[in-house]
Amino acid sequence: MPKEDAHMTYTVKEFAKMFHATEHTVRYYTDIGLLPCRRDNGNHRVFDEPAVNWMRAITYLKSCGMPIREIKRYFDLCQMEESEENLRARYEIIAKQREAAHKKAAEAKAAADYMDHKAKHYEEILAGRIPDDTNPVNWGD
Repeated sequence: MPKEDAHMTYTVKEFAKMFHATEHTVRYYTDIGLLPCRRDNGNHRVFDEPAVNWMRAITYLKSCGMPIREIKRYFDLCQMEESEENLRARYEIIAKQREAAHKKAAEAKAAADYMDHKAKHYEEILAGRIPDDTNPVNWGD
């Protein structure tokens, strides 16, 4: 994720590039009120530090599998007057996404471990230390 500079502003194109998003996506997020921006004298969208923070959160929440409508609900809660009920609602959303992130991380680790094992197996085959048992044609032999 990019680090923000308190004095920097970004165009839609620059902002989209920072987050590996399309310009269309960035415009959509601003249009639905998910991503804050201001307008310059030419009425072009301009993004600053708060927008970077919001986009970082959007990116991470999406990576957990959270739908845009739920991210919007969370962000709406963040902008409401603070109360214990509001704070608990936001916490529950984040706790659920934390669980999803840890589950995805565990699944990714399991996949990486499997690929490590398979790569070592192929290295053994390529080195001639074991026969190629990965081709189904050879399974009946």
